[in-house]
Order: sequence, then C-alpha cells, then structure tokens
Amino acid sequence: MSGIFLKCQAEFLLCMMTEPVTVEEKSRRTGFSWTASFGADLTAAKAKNAGGMDVFYLGYNLEMAREFIDYCAEHTAVMEAAASEVHESFWHDPENPEKDTKVFRIDYASGFKILALPSRPRALRGMQGLVIIDEAAFHDDLEELLKAAIALLMWGGRVVIISTHDGDTNPFNVLVQAILSGKKPYKLLRTTLDDALDDGLYKKMCIRKGEEWSPEAQQKWRDDLISFYGADADEELFCIPNPSSGAFIPLALIEARSVPEIPVIRWECKGAFALLAERLREIETRAFCVAEIADILDTLDQRKSHVFGGDFARSGDLTVFWFMAIEKDTTRSTVLVVELRNVPFEQQKQILHFILDRLPRLRAGKMDATGNGAYLAEVTVQRYGSRIEAVKMSENWYREEMPPLKAAFEDATITLPRDQEIHDDIRSLKMVRGVARVPDQRAGSGKAKRHGDAAVAIAMAYAASRADPEEYGYQAAPSPYSIQSETASADTSWPAEREIREERFRGRTGLDTYGVRGRLL
Repeated sequence: MSGIFLKCQAEFLLCMMTEPVTVEEKSRRTGFSWTASFGADLTAAKAKNAGGMDVFYLGYNLEMAREFIDYCAEHTAVMEAAASEVHESFWHDPENPEKDTKVFRIDYASGFKILALPSRPRALRGMQGLVIIDEAAFHDDLEELLKAAIALLMWGGRVVIISTHDGDTNPFNVLVQAILSGKKPYKLLRTTLDDALDDGLYKKMCIRKGEEWSPEAQQKWRDDLISFYGADADEELFCIPNPSSGAFIPLALIEARSVPEIPVIRWECKGAFALLAERLREIETRAFCVAEIADILDTLDQRKSHVFGGDFARSGDLTVFWFMAIEKDTTRSTVLVVELRNVPFEQQKQILHFILDRLPRLRAGKMDATGNGAYLAEVTVQRYGSRIEAVKMSENWYREEMPPLKAAFEDATITLPRDQEIHDDIRSLKMVRGVARVPDQRAGSGKAKRHGDAAVAIAMAYAASRADPEEYGYQAAPSPYSIQSETASADTSWPAEREIREERFRGRTGLDTYGVRGRLL
C-alpha cells in the first residue's frame, strides 16, 4: 500500500476502514477523493462476514458523482473484483417527483454496491452502509445531511467526511471545531498542501507524467499553485478557513459566565524596586502576599482540586496567574486572578510559589515558557514536579486548546471575574489564519497597555484542568522485623511473629540465639 498511497492518504484510508466517523480537512489537489474510492471498492467487494457493506457517495454535483464512480470502476478492474458495468439510473424523490436525479452504481459479486446519490438528506433514508460525503463544506444543507448520515451508525455503518474549507462559519468548520473542543468523538485528520508535498505528492505527479522530479521544480509548482489561488490560498491549500468578523468569544457569553465576588489582585512595581537589595525585595513581596493574598487562600475549599495557568511578562505586558477549582459537576470555577506589572523575575517566582504552597490539592498547572517565561516555568516544574507543564506557545497549541475553552463558555462550565479589563482581554481573541489567538496589536494607552494576557492565562488554566498528570512518590513500608514494628504491634501480632522479630533484632546486635527457636532461660 505504501507504494500506491502517500503517508497521509494511507492514514486516511486506515481510518476510513476502521473508525465510525472520519473527518478529513484537506488542501485541494491532494487526492483524497481518489483514495476514498479505493476504500469504497474494498468495502463493497467484501463478503458480509468480512465487514462488507453498501457504499453511498454524495458529492454536491453530478460531475463529482461520475468522477468518483469512474475511479471506483478503474480500481475494480485493477483489483479484478467481480463487478458489473457502471449503471445509470434516476433517483426518485417522493417529495419532488419533477426533480428526479441521475445516479450511478456498481454492483459487486458480494451482493453489495457502490451508489452515488444526490446531495439530499432524504436520499439516505432507509439506507445502511458506508457513507462518503465529499467536499462537505459545499453541500447545500450539510447539517441535515450529517444528521441523516450519522443515523446509519446505529447498525454498524460508517461515515467519511472530506472537504476543503469554505469560511469559518460554514457547518464543516463548525464540525471541525466541535471535534477539537471534544464535543464530537470523531476522528479528525488534517492535511495541508505542504503536508502532502512532504509525503511525496509532487514526486508521484512527476512519475505519472513521466517527468523528472527536482526540488526546484516542486517549489515552482507550489509557488504557481499559491499564485493561482491568490487571496484564497490559505483556505484552499492550507486548511485555514477565511475569517468572519467579530470576537472569537462573544461579549454576551463572557458576561454570562462572570461572577462578581471573584478576587482580582493587581500589583505594579516601580522601576527602582528592581534595584533594591534582594532581602528588601523579598520582605516587600512577602508583605504583599500576606496582606493581599493569604486571606483569600485561607477561604478556599480544601476538598476541591485546584489548577492554574500562567502567562509571563517582565515589562510592558502583564504576568497573569489564573487559579481555578474543579467543582463536583466539573465546572471550572475561577477562585483568584493575580496580575503583575513590572515585577522582577525573582519576586514573580516568590508570589507564585507562595500561592502554590497554599493552594489546596494542586492538581496541575500550565505556564507560558516562551522567551523569558522559560525561567519561571522551569523553576516551578523543578519545585512541584511533572504536574506542572512548561508550554512553548505555538499556532498548533492555540488550534488545539482554544476550541475547548470556547466550548466551556458555551456550555456554562466555567466562571471568571466580573472585571472590565479581563473581559477586554478575552474579547481580544480573534481568528488569525483560521486559529483563535491574541492579535499582535495591544490595547490601552501608555504604560497600562494590555496584550490579551488574561485570555492566555485562562486558556492555560482551562487546559491544565483537562490534563491528566501522573505523580510519582515513595513511602517506605515499615519492616515487620524492626524493633519499632515489634513495639508498635506487640499487642496485636502472634507470639511466633514476635519471636521472629526478636531473633532478627538480636542477630543485628550480636545477641544471637544460636539457631534455637524460643527463649533461653
């Protein structure tokens, strides 16, 4: 199979044949419809006891259906599976008898068939088998089509959804975001043009055309393709849906999850503070912690697990530490937010560790370890162990962690302070190249500018609440032969056990019994 398919295509085909629902967000020109036709042939050609079933293909126009069936017919001839010729017929729509649609089918000796159906939800009514929805983002009523297709899972069917993007509000991207946020338990694959090129896409094209491959020719082909798509290249070739206007998390959701009594503690240091003697800085910082934070920590529920997230800055932007409690119903309740501006590295460590030492049942934490933040993250991991993660911020991190955060706002499973500046930070999250993140521009004026710092901190804290860290520890088991054990359990152990312990103890001290069991009088 490796000689036929690219690595990304082989992974897709394996998922298509084994996963209940497979979703592939892809670049154009990467051959996934062609790959899916192999899966269709393999599925329809098998006997029922080997996992065979009918295959239903839905493209958004007649030409796509004809092309897919032609692919299937070509593969069938190569695999020498018994099949009849391609049939053309009309699908009868009981609700619109004047709008019958041409369909195509291949019948196999197994008794199963591949059938290309029109893009209408009712076309799947009463069907059972493998459903392939190609270029899903461009179907007229994808949401209803998905409902009809997913219903086939009840009796052992499978669903495959393939598409390039068509805007970030399109139902296909909504589905992708639902999978990323954990709302849909489907298998999600993502293949950009560069992913396919790395797997050898252009080399395969050169072999097929009888041309010689070279890095220069591949780069020129890539550049020409990007130039052809122009402003739409990100969406068509790199799986980045074109953005709509508006904030990633609407203000109405932010306000709905806000709680007035959650404390937000802010501390700003003057420039001269960093030049004070180390002992003076430690005393001043501890006084701040005792006066502003200690009482809040004393009120926290000792029975609940707590997590935290941190976004680091030394000057200009803010350092924000965000602390959450995990409630019995899994709601993430914010219990404290600490914002620091122009605070020296060592005093940031002092404040964070002061809190973590007193935070009940610290479960996990995630900290921004980008740039200068690496120091604070490192010393915190060293002190509190693997339950703390030093995170190198990247586009991929935003892509994976922001959808679950938004889902928590939508599902009312998170709380945050009723604070205007924090609200503004979270509202600053925008879709940038198809990924929700904080844009480069800063808000505010003068030295009080903010850069979405609280938004990153709450995302870190929520990600920490979803983590499952493993902790390792060691506690020595008491030896049954130690004198301490003998004393502690003298009233409850058997006489023979006491004799054995005494013998072992005398053996270590030189008071041997010379192998005689019992007491010497």
